[in-house]
Amino acid sequence: MKKFIPFGVLLIVIVLALIFPSNELTIVKDSKIDTGDTAWLLVSTALVLIMTPGLAFFYGGMVSKKNVLSTMLQSFVCMGVITVIWVIFGFSLAFGDSIGGFIGDPRTFFMMKGTLGNATWKLAPTIPLVLFAMFQLKFAVITPALITGAFAERIRFNSYVIFLCLFMIFIYAPLAHSTWHPDGFLFGKGVLDFAGGTVVHMSAGWAALASALYLKGRNEPGHTPARISYVLLGTGLLWFGWFGFNAGSALGSGTLAATALATTTTASAAAAMAWMFFDILRGKKPSVLGACIGAVVGLVAITPAAGFVTIPHSLIIGIVAAVVSNLVVIWRTKTTIDDTLDVFPCHGVGGMVGMLLTGVFAHVNVNGGNTTGNGLYYGETHLFFLHVLTLIGVSAFAFFGSLILLKVTDMISTLRVTPEQELAGLDISQHDEEL
Repeated sequence: MKKFIPFGVLLIVIVLALIFPSNELTIVKDSKIDTGDTAWLLVSTALVLIMTPGLAFFYGGMVSKKNVLSTMLQSFVCMGVITVIWVIFGFSLAFGDSIGGFIGDPRTFFMMKGTLGNATWKLAPTIPLVLFAMFQLKFAVITPALITGAFAERIRFNSYVIFLCLFMIFIYAPLAHSTWHPDGFLFGKGVLDFAGGTVVHMSAGWAALASALYLKGRNEPGHTPARISYVLLGTGLLWFGWFGFNAGSALGSGTLAATALATTTTASAAAAMAWMFFDILRGKKPSVLGACIGAVVGLVAITPAAGFVTIPHSLIIGIVAAVVSNLVVIWRTKTTIDDTLDVFPCHGVGGMVGMLLTGVFAHVNVNGGNTTGNGLYYGETHLFFLHVLTLIGVSAFAFFGSLILLKVTDMISTLRVTPEQELAGLDISQHDEEL
């Protein structure tokens, strides 16, 4: 019976698609859809999608050889599972009519209702609504994939799929709605999150810490990375795709997109150098792994700030984030917390540093849509303290919410593999495949 449930869910999807074909044509008079903006968002959507396979290589190269394929599949499967949920009701939860400023009405775009034609999103009037939905889908796809590095090498695949569904519905969607919907609670307060430092990286980082604590340590915590060349490839794909992630979040092909692209590459470059040079300062040799991790930390940290800060300040954000995350990694190794690939120190802490420094360096001249004000560096305090309070609230929500979801998942389907399965490796024990 249990084996039938996953396929049975797909049969239900077929039934829904037959009942709700969503073939109603929405025609809006005086549409402002722009071909240039549309072209850029089409490209950006594809760029963000390639980040998930990039993450698969990034994580897959770091784990032991017997767990490479299972770790990579944990990222890839998000592209399937989250897409199906998004089309049915996920997009509505994140961007549907607001319910109290915290979640969207699941009926608003149920089965992508209302997306056929020239309808647009309120804050993106120059691109088709369906394109905005697909662009945002890619953010929803990669967020739970980021968490997988924390519990790599010890989670049952079937249980993981259940958890990622719950995470998307109960953690990601409320944060996306609250932060990015014009009627969202955090949006209304003036919180600035250009491309997902709060929604994506902080939520994934705190969920990663919760997962590491809940599943406890591996029986064999030490291992040699299987393929550092995979990590290099993954870093390149992530950096490449991140231009769609950040510059695409301008929701157009104008000057703001160009600024976000520039701050993205400069922050990442500075962070890669800072991680390596900080390692040298500590008496270590510069490493490929360190350079790759540093580059990704820089990308994480600039994400909330990319369209709000200047290029010189993006260098500061990259350097500070790399040093702080490196220090948190050092601290983590001295504890019993088994965050396998240091997701919390890199993505969680990197996202928090980026959010706080957005409150320090944001300037209204960079983005006319910033009505909250300038950052602390310019003598204004409102934005900074707003971000401090938001950081505390979002951290508590993501961490404790994830703990509850982990417990619920464990009650439905045991989360952790047996010691024998862990010893054999998840590639064999979960998928009957090996590298």
